[in-house]
Amino acid sequence: MNDEYFIKIALDLAKQGAGFTSPNPMVGAVIVKDNEIVGKGFHEAVGKAHAEVNAINDAGLLANGATLYVTLEPCNHIGRTPPCTKKIASSGIKRVVVAMRDPNPHVQGGGIDFLTDIGVEVATGICENEAKKQNEIFIKYINTKRPFVIVKCAATLDGQIATMTGDSKWVTSEKSREYVHGLRHLCDAIMVGIDTVKRDDPALTTRLDGINCLDPVRVILDTHLSIPEEAKILGMDSNSKTIIITGDSFSKDKKKRIEKKGALVVNSPVKNALIDLDHLIDYLGSINITSLLIEGGGKVIASAFKAKIVDKINFFYGSKILGGNNGKSICNGLGPALMKDSIQIQDIDVTLFGNDVLIEGYVWPKRNMQCPK
Repeated sequence: MNDEYFIKIALDLAKQGAGFTSPNPMVGAVIVKDNEIVGKGFHEAVGKAHAEVNAINDAGLLANGATLYVTLEPCNHIGRTPPCTKKIASSGIKRVVVAMRDPNPHVQGGGIDFLTDIGVEVATGICENEAKKQNEIFIKYINTKRPFVIVKCAATLDGQIATMTGDSKWVTSEKSREYVHGLRHLCDAIMVGIDTVKRDDPALTTRLDGINCLDPVRVILDTHLSIPEEAKILGMDSNSKTIIITGDSFSKDKKKRIEKKGALVVNSPVKNALIDLDHLIDYLGSINITSLLIEGGGKVIASAFKAKIVDKINFFYGSKILGGNNGKSICNGLGPALMKDSIQIQDIDVTLFGNDVLIEGYVWPKRNMQCPK
């Protein structure tokens, strides 16, 4: 069993913190002595102990002289918790294997330098690409203060998300929809347009069996504040809030009534009669939203691509064909005249959910995704 074997175990441990650690990264750690795991830990939630601390506490005295495998460079600064490097030093750990360096430009390398200076052997870059993908949200946000944006849609094989009447239940299978609820749990916020609210009256919550999930912040694009006051998202018992993004043309009395229901109404600049999404992304980042899941509809998805705010796509295709051109397309509006001007998607993964197909990929070129080598 080599370093890669134990780092992969740490990466699996890190996944258990998915959805709970924001704005912190997901981190897993294992402690190995005489080729046996003697301690495990992961970062369970923001404000709680880091993975290294949990693993060292799990190992107890067996940490002395052992090797620590951790998916992210140990912190050497005081944040919500004390620096992990001090805990490592006091435990007697002799070697530390790190998957990826800290992407925070203000602290990167500090933990490794501290450990090296006190005589701890440090190896880096083991399963680095896997670690970077696992924390792609954190990497984007810590470098730009803008959320990582995922566009999700569910379409028929001929590219339509609903029939001519707006019926979309159900394009894909229950397995696919369960995966989407996992995405909602992972992301800080979810965004749809007002047309989706009026047509479907969605809850935009997370529902996963056996998991105490977090609901994403619900962001509704509603330029003229035309949301029905009886809309489901304005009267739910949820562990998250609803934000209505509107322009300057709306009823102030209606705003007061909506805010009494617990929603937040935020004014935003308008561009070409639509909410300026580039400005909105800056706003969401300013309120510590590190990730945004865009679920539609077609006008919102098209606007997101035009505004160049999208980092990643999750396109689900159900095993259905509408067989006409009068349904609702994934993107609603005018596209480019030439194929060479289309949006390029790279690093594609394909996953089957029964007869459904998920195409996952990244908008190219990747923007503001710096991470130290």
